[in-house]
Amino acid sequence: MKLTIHTFDLTLKHTFAISRRSFNHQKTLIVELSQDGLSGYGEATVNPYYPNTEIEVMRKALETIRPQIEAKTADDPARCWEEWQTALSEYPFALCALDVACWDLHARLQQQALYKLWNTEWTGKPISCYTLSIASLEVLRQRMAETPWPVYKIKLGTKDDIGLVESLRKETTARFLVDANAAWSADEAIEKSIALKALGVEFIEQPLAADDWQGMAKLYAHSALPLIADESCRKIADIPRCAECFHGINIKLMKCGGLSPALRMIQQIRNLKLKVMVGCMTESTIGISAIAQLLPQLDYVDMDGPLFLKEDIARGAKVTAKGTLLADENGTGAQPIGQW
Repeated sequence: MKLTIHTFDLTLKHTFAISRRSFNHQKTLIVELSQDGLSGYGEATVNPYYPNTEIEVMRKALETIRPQIEAKTADDPARCWEEWQTALSEYPFALCALDVACWDLHARLQQQALYKLWNTEWTGKPISCYTLSIASLEVLRQRMAETPWPVYKIKLGTKDDIGLVESLRKETTARFLVDANAAWSADEAIEKSIALKALGVEFIEQPLAADDWQGMAKLYAHSALPLIADESCRKIADIPRCAECFHGINIKLMKCGGLSPALRMIQQIRNLKLKVMVGCMTESTIGISAIAQLLPQLDYVDMDGPLFLKEDIARGAKVTAKGTLLADENGTGAQPIGQW
């Protein structure tokens, strides 16, 4: 395989804010792997919450093992991942981009959509939530009016979380999910869970700090709503502990290192009879098209990243209010727009 690395600075339509940061641009790195006249693509965004995600750090990590990468063929992505992860264990975002590109290329060489190689049936569902990041009530009302959607994920960690959700509930009968991004204490989360349940919220994602296991145990025992782990679960080894304190897990390909480990995580989460969600990192259609291949295996999905971009860098899976539409392409279906 031939390795090519592309980098972009994606401009967002609006400021995206969560409890710990806000941003207007998203830097991203795209891995392209080529073999026999075909290319596969994978994505890794910059995220200051996670270590070793700076563009140049990820580029250097990939360049360090370029000979090892280019010595391989895309015949067995899972085996390639096992070898590459030894060198890239501290760089899961870069490993994700590499692994996804390998799976994409593998499926293209097999002349199949990737989900078909996994023997799953396409339905286009579950429907992705549309994320309402932290903003004024007036701005959120405007965004809901601009983008009517059947399920919203509301970012919390504001001065008046319950008042905000109460006001938004007056605007729509859509399903509500909430994500505190680790902003609450256990007692605060218990109290808010009761009020949020009365407002028709379905679950709370990552209410407490990622390592607050004592608080999570207390919350798990008293929460009025199901709890979904995000920051608390980065890789497969985190699942058993999360199973003691959460009702489901939000897998993110970049956190865990790609599709290869994500497939294992889905199976283990299912075995524990927990809910399975996959989320995105405000990424382009390259990353979203990979997530789309997992849809038949999921209970929930958050893959709205491209909806927030002023200009996308690729075409592929299309996220709509009625479900996800795949491109008429093999692999993940992602293709560059224009000349990179």
